[in-house]
Amino acid sequence: MSIRIHEERCIGCGRCTEACPGNLLRLSSNGKAEIRAVEDCWGCTACMKECPVSAIGYFLGADIGGSGGTLRIEREGHFYHWRIEQPGRADTVITIDRQNANRY
Repeated sequence: MSIRIHEERCIGCGRCTEACPGNLLRLSSNGKAEIRAVEDCWGCTACMKECPVSAIGYFLGADIGGSGGTLRIEREGHFYHWRIEQPGRADTVITIDRQNANRY
């Protein structure tokens, strides 16, 4: 389990690097976010919540029933839409108020 950064979506704002409690993210030489050591990721999703363009996803491996899917967070006003994308399946979306986002 770890985050997955979609470089094509990343705008290089650096908000994720500031949000990561483990100091695992940095901006690469091309100005895009990258993770220093994937195996050290805690899976806290702090970086995902800060990313304004949904460039960071959380890999859902088969070991947790994810079948290789990805969890992304999309912002809309006061809401987060937690989108689960799995190969061969329709997306599942869970919408929560951003105030309550840390309860899940």
